[in-house]
Amino acid sequence: MKYLHTMVRVTDLAQSLDFYCNKLGLRETRRSESVNGRFTLVFLSAPGDESAAIELTYNWPTENGRAEALGSARNFGHIAYAVEHIYTTCQRLMDSGVVINRPPRDGRMAFVRSPDNISIELLQAGLALPPSEPWLSMPNTGSW
Repeated sequence: MKYLHTMVRVTDLAQSLDFYCNKLGLRETRRSESVNGRFTLVFLSAPGDESAAIELTYNWPTENGRAEALGSARNFGHIAYAVEHIYTTCQRLMDSGVVINRPPRDGRMAFVRSPDNISIELLQAGLALPPSEPWLSMPNTGSW
C-alpha cells in the first residue's frame, strides 16, 4: 500500500492556488480538466517531496452560475506539513495576510486555514525551537 494524496474541494481555484502555492509554498505537479464532468483537478506537493500530494478539486459552476456547494461537516481533521523553521514560516504567512489560528507557542506546532476553511497544521521539522516572542504570548484566533 502507498499513500497517494488527500483531496479537498475548493470553491475558488485561483484563490486556493494563491494560498497553497504563493503563500504556503507548495508547487503544482499536474493538472487535468474534465469538460464532460465539469471539474478541474490540481495536484500540489511540497518542493522536493512529490510523493505526497494534495488534490484540489474544483467543480465548475452550473448553468445557474453556482458551483457545487461544499458540505458544512468537516469530514477530516487537517493536512500537515513539516517546515524547516516554524517561526519564519508563520511570519511569512502572516506577512502575506494569512491568519495564524494557533500560533507556535511551543516552537513546534501551528495551525492556519485555507480559503475554503481547511485546517493546515505546520510542524517544526526535528526538535522544537525554543519558545520565543511574539509567538509565546500570541492568543489563538478562531478555531483550527
